Amino acid sequence: MFKEENNRLNASLKFKDFVAAFAFMTEVAFWAEKMNHHPNWSNVYNTVLIQLTTHDAGNTVTEKDLKLAGKIEELYKKYT
Repeated sequence: MFKEENNRLNASLKFKDFVAAFAFMTEVAFWAEKMNHHPNWSNVYNTVLIQLTTHDAGNTVTEKDLKLAGKIEELYKKYT
């Protein structure tokens, strides 16, 4: 689901509606805070766009990004 491009992990995730997309983002927000690693993301109706990169490592993909991406993919399975 995530693809590495230009030193970022990118994902475009579709949901049945805005409420499901927002519920997903809320779950991710709690995990991101717990992991102290926060995504760059946006939401338009039923689509959530996510970019992960580690700013303090020179904007490259690190283990922190891979771990958060794994958690995001796990959470997304609940919505598909």
